[in-house]
This record gives sequence, C-alpha cells and structure tokens, in this order.
Amino acid sequence: MAKTILIIEDNELNMKLFNDLLQGNGYDTIQIGETHNIVKVARSHMPDLITLDFCFPEDSGLEIAKMLKSDSELKKIPLIALTAQALEGDEVKFTDGDCDGYIAKPISIPKFLETISSFLN
Repeated sequence: MAKTILIIEDNELNMKLFNDLLQGNGYDTIQIGETHNIVKVARSHMPDLITLDFCFPEDSGLEIAKMLKSDSELKKIPLIALTAQALEGDEVKFTDGDCDGYIAKPISIPKFLETISSFLN
C-alpha cells in the first residue's frame, strides 16, 4: 500500500512539482493550498507525512506547524518544512521547533526524495 503525503503549498507551480515528483515515485498525495482547514484536512486523511511550505500570506509556517503538532492525533506524523527563505543555520530553527525535517527551495530533486523516503521507512 502506498504511503500518503499531505502537501501544504500555496504556490501552484511548486504544488505541481511536488505532487508530480511524489506521485511519480509511488506516493499518494493530498493537496491543500490554504491554511484555514489544515488540521481538519490532516485529521480526515491521517497522512503518513506532511510537507509544509513556510510562507503563507495569512499564517506563518511556524504557527501552522505548532497547530499540527499540538493535535494529539497529528503530532506523530512527520512534518517537513519547505522554504525559500533558507539561510545558513536555519535548519536548526525548523528542526528545534515543531518540524521533523527541513528542505530548502529551490529543491534538489534527489535530496527532496531522499528526505521524504528517510521519514517514511
């Protein structure tokens, strides 16, 4: 049975890229482009992993990560931050917070797939 990944991303091109890469590598995907129902959507699907863009107009990625990880049902699901705002040393900011992993944009496709795989195996 294929693992399911919830992609939380507001940029349509990035959403398509992540979706196509993940589906092309045998994963099922659920896509959400806004932040208002994230916890509800995640709870209804209970994905095996969540990728989270960290730049949304209405909420910060850190706030969204906190919401997801404070939910008793969702806190065990690996949460991978995706951000174009990456600076040297930022990985600590994400992984010391509520994220289990971190990938800088623009992504390296092999590193993206390797990171996803490492959390699902």
